[in-house]
Amino acid sequence: MLTIQGKPKRLCNGLSRRDLLHGAGAGLLGTSLTSLLAAEEAGHVVRPRAKSVMFLFLFGGPSQLETFDMKPDAATGIRGPYQPIASRTAGLRICEKLPQLAAMSDQFAVIRTMTHPHNDHNACHYIQTGHPLPPADRGAANVDATENDWPAMGSVVEYLDQRADAAKPRKQQRDFPSYVYLPNPLGHIQGYDRSGQYAGWLGHSFNPLATSIKKRNKNDNPYFRDCADEELDFRIQGVEAQGDLTLDQTVRRVSLLEKLDTARRQFNHIHAVADYGRTQARAVDLVTSEKMRAAFDIRHESSRLRDRYGRHLFGQSALMGRRMLEAGARFVTVLWDCPDGYSWDSHTGSHDVGKHLLPGLDQTLSALLTDMSDRGLLDETLVVCLGEMGRTPKAANANWGRGHWSHCFPAVLAGAGIRGGIMYGSSDKDAGYPADHPVSPEALSATVFHALGISPERRLLDAFGRPVPVMASGQPLTSLFA
Repeated sequence: MLTIQGKPKRLCNGLSRRDLLHGAGAGLLGTSLTSLLAAEEAGHVVRPRAKSVMFLFLFGGPSQLETFDMKPDAATGIRGPYQPIASRTAGLRICEKLPQLAAMSDQFAVIRTMTHPHNDHNACHYIQTGHPLPPADRGAANVDATENDWPAMGSVVEYLDQRADAAKPRKQQRDFPSYVYLPNPLGHIQGYDRSGQYAGWLGHSFNPLATSIKKRNKNDNPYFRDCADEELDFRIQGVEAQGDLTLDQTVRRVSLLEKLDTARRQFNHIHAVADYGRTQARAVDLVTSEKMRAAFDIRHESSRLRDRYGRHLFGQSALMGRRMLEAGARFVTVLWDCPDGYSWDSHTGSHDVGKHLLPGLDQTLSALLTDMSDRGLLDETLVVCLGEMGRTPKAANANWGRGHWSHCFPAVLAGAGIRGGIMYGSSDKDAGYPADHPVSPEALSATVFHALGISPERRLLDAFGRPVPVMASGQPLTSLFA
C-alpha cells in the first residue's frame, strides 16, 4: 500500500503557511526572490559520478566484529562466535556467514571507521541526514520525527529535482518521484515513526514515496522468512482506472498533492495558484500512469531472480528498489527494520545474527550488486550499506549479545566509480575505535552528495526562506573513487 507522509496545511488561496513564512522571511531579511534563488544555486560545480543512490539501511546496528572487521586474534570475550574467511581484498577479514560477499569483495569498498558520539537508535537521523539530531519533543519513547529535523539526503535530492522541474514545461518534467522508501517507513513496523527519513524543515512536499508492507501478527518477522506475493503487495492501491471517479476524487484518494506540491515554493500569489493547478494535474498523471503501476508490481520479475535476491522482505525490497531506479527514482532507501525489537540490535545473543541476518544480507547484497552490474545500473548508481552504529567489542553475555557502540562500525560502498577491493581506515585491536581515518556521518553524506554532483555549498531554503548549505561540515571521501 502506498503512503505519503505528512499533511501540510493550505490556506484558501492555495498557499501553505510555509509559503507565507518564505515570503515573510524574504521581506524581513530585505532579500529579493532573485537573490534568494541565486544564493540557493551558489556553490562549486561538482561533476556527478552517480545518477542515483541505493541506500541499504540495516537499522539496529550490525556488529563490526561479525561482519567486515573481524578480530580473530582478539581476546576470547571479544572476537565473537564466527570465523573469518578469505576475501578477494587483501587484508579484509569477512565473516564466514558472508561467503558470497567475500567472493566478490573486489567489487566494493569497506569503510571500517564510521564513528559518531550518538550511541542510541536516534542516530538514524544522523546517518540519513548527515546532521546531529536537533532537540525537540519526540513523544513518550523519544524517537518521533518532527518538523524541526534536518532533511534526509533523499529529500534534498527530491527538493533539488522539483526545483529543476519547476523551471521546465510540464512535458519535460520528471515522470517518477525522486525519493522512495521501501518496504515501510522506518519504525512503522514497530509502531514508531523514527527521525531522519523525512524532509523535516524542508516541508512535507519532499517526503519519500513510501510503501507499506505489514507483518502477519505482533510476533511475526517477515525479514526472517519467505513472503508470499499476497503480502508483498508493493503496488499502488486504489488508483486503477475507474470510470465513476472524478478527477477531484482521484486526487484525494492518492494524496500526492502533499508530495508534489512545487507551487508552494512560489511567492507570487497568481503564479502560485497557476502552478498549484499544474502540480495537481501532474500528481494525477503520476499515480494513474501505467508506468507507475507496472513499476510497483514485483510479479514482473522472474521467479529465478526473485529467488536469487531472497524471498524474505529485505530481498524482495532490494529487488523492488532496483525497479524503482529503473523507473526513474534517484534516491531509494531499502530498510531492514526491527519487527521483533531486536534483529540487528543484537543485545540478547548472536543466534539470529548467524541464522537470519548475515545470510540474508549476504544473499541480497551480492544479488543486488550482480544484478545491477549485469543491467548496467551499477556504473551510474552509488550503493551504500550500513547501520546507524555498531556493537560493543566486549560481549554482554555468554550468547554473544552485544550492546550499542557508535564509536567504530563499518559501511560498504559500491558502484558509481567506487574503487572495489579496498578498505578505508583501520580500527584498533578490538574494533572499538578508529586507529586512523575516522569517518563521520557528515563525511559520508558529503560523499553521497559529491557522487551525485551536489556541492556541499549548494543552498536549500529553510522554513523562513533563509539559504542553508546542504552540508556545513564534512569532506567527501574522494579517494574512494577511481
